[in-house]
Amino acid sequence: MLQDIDRRIINQLQNGFPLCARPFEAAAKALDLNESDLIDRLGMLLKNGTLTRFGPLYNADRMGGANVLAAMSVPLERFDAVADQVNAHPEIAHNYARDHALNMWFVAAAPTLEAVEQVFCAIAAETGLTVNRFPKEREFFVELMLTA
Repeated sequence: MLQDIDRRIINQLQNGFPLCARPFEAAAKALDLNESDLIDRLGMLLKNGTLTRFGPLYNADRMGGANVLAAMSVPLERFDAVADQVNAHPEIAHNYARDHALNMWFVAAAPTLEAVEQVFCAIAAETGLTVNRFPKEREFFVELMLTA
């Protein structure tokens, strides 16, 4: 069960994180917390699985790199093991389960399309499963804000 302060932290930090010398201190002040309490609470939210990650999202292609959406059809009895194999690659930005024939979706980001392709080939070799590529044809901005 989330405490009220944890809900406030999640809701507030989805709107951005301060870019300054002491960002956690500035973020904590806006939440009426001290810096160490905010860091401790974020650590707890990560440890208990409420948050799966805390950090910036980079658009690799805008920085001269490449990112590609991919999906796999993973047997349910292997799903967790395959997710661990996929997520072991530092190029994998995020990974989601879906109720679909293609039940594992993830994004790879790397300096070049060739490097992304190497990651997909490695994942296919490691898992024995087909990695379906869905390169971006057009970009849409959808701001997703979840209320805790």
